[in-house]
Amino acid sequence: MLNQLLDISAGTVDWSRAQFALTAIYHWLFVPLTLGLAVIMGIIETCYYRTKKRFWKDASRFWQKLFGINFAMGVATGIILEFEFGTNWSNYSWFVGDIFGAPLAIEGIVAFFMESTFVAVMFFGWKKVSPGFHLASTWLTGLGATISAWWILVANAWMQYPVGCEFNPDTMRNEMVSFADVALSPYAIDKFFHTVTSSWIIGAIFTVAVSCWYLLKKREQKLAVESIKVGSVVGIIASLLAAFSGDNSAYMVSKVQPMKLAAMEALYNGGTDQSLTGIALLNPFAQPDYRTEKEPPLKVGIPYGLSILATHQLHGYVPGVNDILGGYTKPDGTKELSAQEKIARGKKAIVALSAYHKAKTPEQKSAALAVLKPNMKYFGYGYIKNVNELVPNIPLCFYAFRVMVGLGCLFILFFLVSLFLVYKKDISKYRWFLVLSLVLVPLAYIGSESGWLVAEMGRQPWTIQDMLPVGAAISDIRAGSVALTFFIFLVLFSTMLAVEINILCKQIKKGPEHSMVDSSSESQISQ
Repeated sequence: MLNQLLDISAGTVDWSRAQFALTAIYHWLFVPLTLGLAVIMGIIETCYYRTKKRFWKDASRFWQKLFGINFAMGVATGIILEFEFGTNWSNYSWFVGDIFGAPLAIEGIVAFFMESTFVAVMFFGWKKVSPGFHLASTWLTGLGATISAWWILVANAWMQYPVGCEFNPDTMRNEMVSFADVALSPYAIDKFFHTVTSSWIIGAIFTVAVSCWYLLKKREQKLAVESIKVGSVVGIIASLLAAFSGDNSAYMVSKVQPMKLAAMEALYNGGTDQSLTGIALLNPFAQPDYRTEKEPPLKVGIPYGLSILATHQLHGYVPGVNDILGGYTKPDGTKELSAQEKIARGKKAIVALSAYHKAKTPEQKSAALAVLKPNMKYFGYGYIKNVNELVPNIPLCFYAFRVMVGLGCLFILFFLVSLFLVYKKDISKYRWFLVLSLVLVPLAYIGSESGWLVAEMGRQPWTIQDMLPVGAAISDIRAGSVALTFFIFLVLFSTMLAVEINILCKQIKKGPEHSMVDSSSESQISQ
């Protein structure tokens, strides 16, 4: 079956990639805000539970409404995203479905049902359950969304770092041999913490921005100030955690996806004592000639920075693009094969697998297995026609990484200033800061999407790292059919996004619904 897919047109591959990227990008516009607002509304309702002040209840219900609007849109795009594995990537699903399907099934059965159950209690149970149970439902809704993200990220991390599996030549499928290795992969753990904490940043920036808009309009000033306090604390903690987990993620990438790291740094020729590039003049519209160029023009780097980031050693060795393509010796003395050698061994594995299924006698099967097993590690390389296919889009990875890191540093500074102004000054007097907070909302999404661009484009041409390239994972369908659905989804998702923004803006303009309790009554309740 895999051999047949070599004849699939490049248009089918390109349109299928474009369609999946479109769906994933739109889906990720909704998910981070869901995860971020889950923490914000949980903290605010906890304040209500502890103080019994109606103000905190009104604030909690307000942020829960915004959460609910965004939550519904995220569910819709997420379902479509999972269906695309079966429609556009059926060979991928068949080849590794036993492994990839497990975390997705757990996500659907456990996490999704958990959050969908408790979200109903959160919205409709204010007068039907006790305050403690309602608070628990609010936190469990957020926890369910986070657990859902965990299993999705486990599946994605396995594509980046496939572990806990073995190839079965009889079924021609990769089968899971250790669920623990898949679920608790160090790559998955780092990816989860970095992704979730970066989502908290978006939720915090959104909270601060909405609150600052109220201050600009001189409305709901108590809600605005208290929400800024909560959002700023969550934001600074999340930003620092994201920076820490990002450092661990870069270390993991250097170990299991060195080509991705080389693309992120535009590192053509590696070595020891590598500097971390701060800025460089790299043509964003064309792949550089990495075989002849020594480094990007006008490069300004931090001495030893990349060696420390990639190896946690001052003089650590970091391979470049040419080293990976040509083969290199690792610091521990082991030899990494060149791309040409991997391709040759991958073709041996493909031929041996075909011979195994054509074998008539046990001796013939044993002979085929003797060739297949030592070369199976390079099976995916057998479908690579040119070594240059193994190099991802360097300018895209290079600039997306710097956008992500640069905005992350900006957010840390922003939350520090926000905390200072809201606790030490009258923040409503600093109009420049109020306007800046509104500008940072789209920048937060740009930073988040940039991170995903690095993660997904940096591992090209692989759907599963070193195991299955994109061209061998696709469904055998016409390019025109995929192109048609691409534009249908583009219109559908753009409409959904416009609808969500419109509803969110209307709800924000409307503001929180105030309980019919005067200040004296609230004081008595709080006492």
